[in-house]
Amino acid sequence: MAYNVAPLQKLIEQFERLPGIGRKSAQRLAFHMLDVPRERAEEFAGAILDARRLIKKCAVCQNLADSELCPVCSDPKRDHSLICVVEDPQDVVAFERTREYPGTYHVLHGLISPMEGVGPDQICIRELLVRLQGDEVREVIMATNPTVEGEATAMYLARLLKPMGLRVTRLAYGIPVGGSLEYADEVTLFRALEGRSEI
Repeated sequence: MAYNVAPLQKLIEQFERLPGIGRKSAQRLAFHMLDVPRERAEEFAGAILDARRLIKKCAVCQNLADSELCPVCSDPKRDHSLICVVEDPQDVVAFERTREYPGTYHVLHGLISPMEGVGPDQICIRELLVRLQGDEVREVIMATNPTVEGEATAMYLARLLKPMGLRVTRLAYGIPVGGSLEYADEVTLFRALEGRSEI
């Protein structure tokens, strides 16, 4: 005989839809939500609904924002002549953690992937081209991941932007801090050599 409480089962299934959450983790989360006070559960549900309702894309860079412009685009201290092109909003968070990047961003919300039917029109390339029509931007940094799709997207954008007279650069890739050379693959070692800098 199967033990099945329909609302609990539905909750488990919803948690299971989250990325990186398997069946066991989904069950643990569902049972946890049943144990928290009702107010905390309502607060959790409200936070999800508020995020869905209030968060939108920044009118300039396509990053997540709760107003017309995201905090980076509305900051007059940022270097608006420098744009770092990233795949998704999580990449912006990663760069911002360094506290070293002075420029702005452009979030593509995906990568070109013909195998998955994603072409240039399905990601935010058109919005980037609109931004580049003025004379303010001097450099565009391609910061897509070093995957087949990331490289294809970076190359596509570079070919599109070079005729505009902009400096188009790519992030250097190589050996991570704390990594060991003996475990690095050939491509990583080549990129590390190619992106070397003077000390």
